[in-house]
Amino acid sequence: MGGGGGSVGGAIVPSVKSGLPDPSTEIPAPAPIPPPPVYQPHPPQVPASDCAAVEVDVREDDREAAETDKDLLCPICMQIIKDAFLTSCGHSFCYLCIVTHLQNKSDCPSCASYLTTNQIFPNFLLNKLLIKASARHIAKHASPTEQLRQALQQGCDVSVKEVDILLALLAEKKRKMEQEEAETNLQIMREFLHCLRKQKLEELNEIQNDLQYIKEDINAVERERVELYRARERYSVKLRMLSDDPTVRSSWPSLMDKRNSSNMRIGNTVQGQFWLGGGGSQSRGIDVQPPITSQLLQRKDACSGADSQNTQPGVAVARKRRVHAQFNDLQECYLHKRRYWARHGQKQEERDCNSGQREGYHPGLKDFQSVLSSFTRYSRLRVVAELRHGDLFHSANIVSSIEFDRDDELFATAGVSRRIKVFDFASVVNEQEDVQCPIVEMPTRSKLSCLSWNKHTKSQIASSDYEGIVTVWDVNTRQSIMEYEEHEKRAWSVDFSPTEPTMLVSGSDDCKVKIWCTKQEACALNIDMKANICSVKYNPGSSFHIAVGSADHHIHYYDLRNISQPLHTFTGHRKAVSYVKFISNTELTSASTDNTLRLWDVKQNIPLRTFRGHTNEKNFVGLTVNNDYIACGSETNEVFVYHKDISRPAAWHRFSSETNGGEDDPGSYFISAVCWKSDSPTMLTANSQGTIKVLVLAA
Repeated sequence: MGGGGGSVGGAIVPSVKSGLPDPSTEIPAPAPIPPPPVYQPHPPQVPASDCAAVEVDVREDDREAAETDKDLLCPICMQIIKDAFLTSCGHSFCYLCIVTHLQNKSDCPSCASYLTTNQIFPNFLLNKLLIKASARHIAKHASPTEQLRQALQQGCDVSVKEVDILLALLAEKKRKMEQEEAETNLQIMREFLHCLRKQKLEELNEIQNDLQYIKEDINAVERERVELYRARERYSVKLRMLSDDPTVRSSWPSLMDKRNSSNMRIGNTVQGQFWLGGGGSQSRGIDVQPPITSQLLQRKDACSGADSQNTQPGVAVARKRRVHAQFNDLQECYLHKRRYWARHGQKQEERDCNSGQREGYHPGLKDFQSVLSSFTRYSRLRVVAELRHGDLFHSANIVSSIEFDRDDELFATAGVSRRIKVFDFASVVNEQEDVQCPIVEMPTRSKLSCLSWNKHTKSQIASSDYEGIVTVWDVNTRQSIMEYEEHEKRAWSVDFSPTEPTMLVSGSDDCKVKIWCTKQEACALNIDMKANICSVKYNPGSSFHIAVGSADHHIHYYDLRNISQPLHTFTGHRKAVSYVKFISNTELTSASTDNTLRLWDVKQNIPLRTFRGHTNEKNFVGLTVNNDYIACGSETNEVFVYHKDISRPAAWHRFSSETNGGEDDPGSYFISAVCWKSDSPTMLTANSQGTIKVLVLAA
């Protein structure tokens, strides 16, 4: 190190040259008469200068030994000479080395003099020196065992008594070593068993706690059932009391006449149409209802997704069957929620006391009950409507994006056909026509990758395209309002802020995220990243927080007030993150080409769940979220729906290929876009063939 110290690499003790006093030792002043020697019980201390001199002598001996060792090296193999042979020119080599050399050349390797095998002779003196040097080296560096072995091999004179003593010492040493090894093994076994016992006790304690939770919840459910039974009994008593009341009994004929006349009107109107609503109106004949048409039934079914078959006992059996089919996942969900609420139970109990929650009904059980109810309610996806997005003048039909507007009345589609088409959802559902014409169609200059409706201004929609242009359109005038051309490569994603109607964000292959304002022409904010941007999304509860899905396999969560670094980077995907969507202000869903979806908590910055079942290795297959459900496409031309608390699919639907009579390989097409209708079990789906379907979750 630099002068002054050498403290970084540790202090280095300076070496002292022979014949010179140690500079650290003060030179005593000369005295005329030395003091008499004083008796010391301990050995006298050796002066530092003498120690230094001894150290120097040892080092010099080592240096001389090293130089001697160099003289004993064979010039050919550069190892200690073995079986030394001397040449006529006076050089020594290993016998094998020099013989091998002379088989190829007839000269000395050291001086190049003429040499043959007849001119080499054994060097007995050097061999003796080598044996002594080897013995000295072994005595200096070998272990005691090696020294003893060498001594015995060299024929050291040892008496029988000395051999017996050595054997006894070795036997005692062996016994001690075996005892120490046995004690070590027992100690390791003891520690292992203690760790195993601790682990099993923890598992037992956890199982006992789980059993206690289950016992408490069973009692709570039984109490709830008793309460419901008593309420039903009280209702039955009231009905009997009303039936015994003469004033009520006298009004029965008029009520029955009204009911019968109403049923006749309904029957004449919807005769043969009960299947559209699942036959439920027959079981509710007492209710007085206005005339119902098939279109209204279809509209209601598409919006609600409810089958009136839910009133039949067979549906309860089907729901129980779904519970057993997904029992392991439901068990994990129940225990997770129950343990979570048990850890956070104190604060929750205080809130429940303030809100007047029913005593004994644990919040963890209530949370799981909502999951169980929603998860078992649906088991399949039913087609409500279907239309073709194909264009007669364009062979490319891939729908890259499909989105509902603010009020879920209109939906827009875009893709490689270079057109934004806007459809009326009610017309698509209720008017079952082979060809549906869009109510608005806007041509674009390039292929489109993404659409986003303004959450506040109903007529505004933004698009991103393959040339990197972000455009804001007015659907009413069919004209572009703003065009932003600052991206240098293809823009994959665009999103309007849910809370700030003038702000939108976009991401591109140029590794940049840009924030735009519809009131200005230039980019308002720019974030440079290290990989391609596949998806961007605003947090629905904030205009300052965005999630960015990147080709670097990560999700970057930014606060736009400080873009120097992300608030958090979520890692876990093994390939590019193709989509990011917010389920709530704190829950974020991501899709990747590693065949998985993942759920994250952006508040606590932790992963929550991984969803598997669909296939996605190279294409953008769409991602959409809605309350408790997540839907995505698959490269098997299927749509998959997941419940956010269950890792396996809850329902799925396969698109059938209609080209060439349905003989195409299903793997040649894939789902390219999906979109839930807000607060509804209905969704829009599209595939790479240009087929758009309205699907609804059904029992």
